[in-house]
Amino acid sequence: MSRREELRRHAALVDRMALKLGVDLQEAAIGGSVSIDEITDAVLRCTGCSNPDHCDRALALQSSDGPPPEYCRNQELLARLAP
Repeated sequence: MSRREELRRHAALVDRMALKLGVDLQEAAIGGSVSIDEITDAVLRCTGCSNPDHCDRALALQSSDGPPPEYCRNQELLARLAP
């Protein structure tokens, strides 16, 4: 997988996790709750995850609200933004 594809994959995982928690990252950025740099950092943190496939499967299976998995490197940011 190219670096560009990897970044896109992890950007999608971060966005899906945020949406699962009721957070629209684009709206949060427009509203000033989060900066573009914070979102960028979240994607980069996600690329450091040792098991993104597990996260992808968990997001596909979970339809209910709930906290991110314990291993999520973006727990603090997502908790801060969650309604």
